[in-house]
Amino acid sequence: MTQEQFSKYSFLLDRTARRVKQYAQQKFKLGEFDITVDQWLVMKNLSENELLSQAELAQLVFKDQPTLTRIVDLLAKKGYVERMPHPLDRRSFQLILTDQGQRKVNELKPQIASIREKAWENLGKSDFEEFKRILNTIYQNLE
Repeated sequence: MTQEQFSKYSFLLDRTARRVKQYAQQKFKLGEFDITVDQWLVMKNLSENELLSQAELAQLVFKDQPTLTRIVDLLAKKGYVERMPHPLDRRSFQLILTDQGQRKVNELKPQIASIREKAWENLGKSDFEEFKRILNTIYQNLE
């Protein structure tokens, strides 16, 4: 592949990723979800994993520590997330969803699924499988 072709494909990948996030952010605002896309990613990951440290969660949601701290602070203020002292490390905390946070995740899951489905609207199962394979290959190439 030439450098020019590589640049075009990279541009398409970046442009698509930005558009997916913009579309989701727009739908979150219109739906008055009371959280942002980034806050949703944190809450979703907490709902799927028990007692994550902030460092573990930061890796799962691809955020740096200061950004994640701001997101968690906002979610804690809304009553969706709690920090608990880590039993083995006094300098860190474990994060959990509150009951209110779990209810919010359950409430939003169907709506967020429909937002995601919009991106796949005109693609068949084989398109989806090939796309998944390509994205996983790109990801593994960069590990």
